[in-house]
Amino acid sequence: MTDILDELQWRGLLAQSTDIDALRSVLAEGPVTFYCGFDPTAPSLHIGNLVQILTVRRLQLAGHRPLALVGGATGLIGDPKMTGERTLNERDVVAGWVERIRAQIEPLLDFDGPHAAQMVNNLDWTAGLSAIDFLRDVGKHFRLGTMLAKDTVARRLASDDGISFTEFSYQILQGMDYLELHRRYGCVLETGGNDQWGNLLSGVELVRKVEGAVVHALTTPLITKADGTKFGKTESGTVWLDPELTTPYAFYQFWLNTADADVVHYLKVFTFRSREELEALERAVAERPQAREAQRALAEDVTALVHGPGAAERVRRASQALFGRDDLRELDGVTLRDAVAELPRGEVAVGESTVVDLLLSTGLEKGRSAARRTIASGGAYLNNEKIEDEDRVLTDQDLLDGGYALVRKGRRHLAVGVAAQG
Repeated sequence: MTDILDELQWRGLLAQSTDIDALRSVLAEGPVTFYCGFDPTAPSLHIGNLVQILTVRRLQLAGHRPLALVGGATGLIGDPKMTGERTLNERDVVAGWVERIRAQIEPLLDFDGPHAAQMVNNLDWTAGLSAIDFLRDVGKHFRLGTMLAKDTVARRLASDDGISFTEFSYQILQGMDYLELHRRYGCVLETGGNDQWGNLLSGVELVRKVEGAVVHALTTPLITKADGTKFGKTESGTVWLDPELTTPYAFYQFWLNTADADVVHYLKVFTFRSREELEALERAVAERPQAREAQRALAEDVTALVHGPGAAERVRRASQALFGRDDLRELDGVTLRDAVAELPRGEVAVGESTVVDLLLSTGLEKGRSAARRTIASGGAYLNNEKIEDEDRVLTDQDLLDGGYALVRKGRRHLAVGVAAQG
């Protein structure tokens, strides 16, 4: 096993660092306390945040003690975006998001043993702080020129919208977090995404000025796709960790649809598979790309991490069942509902609709003649069973759990019939 920095480098998880040799020495000397922050600016984390959570987990597995900070205070402000001011959310909304995000992070870290993780909230040390104390004790250590030079601030100042003092002050609040965690827990390392480098350095400098201590910062690269499109987005929007916002099935499908050019990199970043396993999967991509072994491994591992092994197994089976490789009738209604959520759909009148009607109502065929030709050529399937009789009428026995009837044209064109109500 290489040291943790070499491991992060090999996995493509090392972007910038304060003195890398000094940091390597500190990590090698014994357990260090480090932290990573997550702001509740939405009701859920998304898959981009997984990079940080799993990096924290890797450092913990290497023997270091993590502090996972959910920013009840910084979430009320919001880190400046490149364009436009954030909407300031109500305090009770942010407090609710804090709890939801805590619940998403906690299963991914270990809260027992000698390197136990700890959850912290920066509202604990900011809620009672007066404006005068904030300006005198913290603000005096920040230089305006340095703050103005930060990339996001500079871009916003050059834009028509400008930047409010509220968002401009965010970097002071994040710097104060590092100082407080250094004082309370002996924290000597902060990790974050590469877009946070300026904010991380604010904390490093504040600790040096106030405490005279040397502390460190480490960033991971922002994840990109080989084709230049944005990672973590689909046609339906952001891929969230909350199963109410992105179903486990849709989550699984996102990873399963990873391009060959990206899959090995994502396996390194988002899974805990060994070098030997990843090298074998890389060979599989090169030699047997049609088998999509690497994509299946990625989808199963990440879904199990976020939603649990049980959910991962259910959606894996659902994915197979939709394309005829497992029994649709063994799927429960919730899993089936999620699996067909984004499929074209049409209404089924039990006892009246024929398979031809179903092909038309779901949009798989445009006319009756075309639908009949598809059936005659053996290209139509109802619940994965080939249909040979174009006049067959759908019955109650054709409905799966939840009132669905899956119809397929050829190998990959799927749609779902939904039983009419009443």
